[in-house]
Amino acid sequence: MTKKQLALEVIERLKKEYPLADCTLDYDAAWKLLVSVRLAAQCTDARVNVVTETLFKKYDTLEKFANADLAELEEDIRSTGFYHNKAKNIISCARTLVQEYHGEVPSTLEELTSLAGVGRKTANVIRGNIYHDPSIVVDTHVKRISKRLGFTKEDDPVKVEYDLMKVLPKDHWILYNIQIITFGRNICFARGPKCSECFLQ
Repeated sequence: MTKKQLALEVIERLKKEYPLADCTLDYDAAWKLLVSVRLAAQCTDARVNVVTETLFKKYDTLEKFANADLAELEEDIRSTGFYHNKAKNIISCARTLVQEYHGEVPSTLEELTSLAGVGRKTANVIRGNIYHDPSIVVDTHVKRISKRLGFTKEDDPVKVEYDLMKVLPKDHWILYNIQIITFGRNICFARGPKCSECFLQ
């Protein structure tokens, strides 16, 4: 079986197991997803959703984030961890979006990664979920499980991304990330994976 054939088989099994897989962050605007993804670094989506439920009522426009008091925002997001850096980047990012993009979140990888605190992973989440532009998001689950499946031998996320581009069908790029995260959280743990329960065995 080639890697491409294996990928198709994996995709079919993931679809069957997680037919309703979707982004687990709560948002109703592109900029809210951008803020949520920034908060989700080294934090669970569930915790982020608890925080943003209140946060997006207090800061209900990009302008309010752009003009936020740094110390106050730090307190508002403290429970997500790394709150000093996150708050600073969110304010800077919001200011750029308001001043240079008229409040719109850009759609290209280059523009997105030019925003404060936005790396390739965050940019691809936005491109895939907001603009439906085929994008592969490489997080810790995707990297670990893609290596276990033999789709890549790389550790560098960008190299993993390019390896996955070669084997996964384009229309499944963003969904692969969502399904693999679910799989990684429930079965294929970093330590002590539940191999006896694995539907990808």
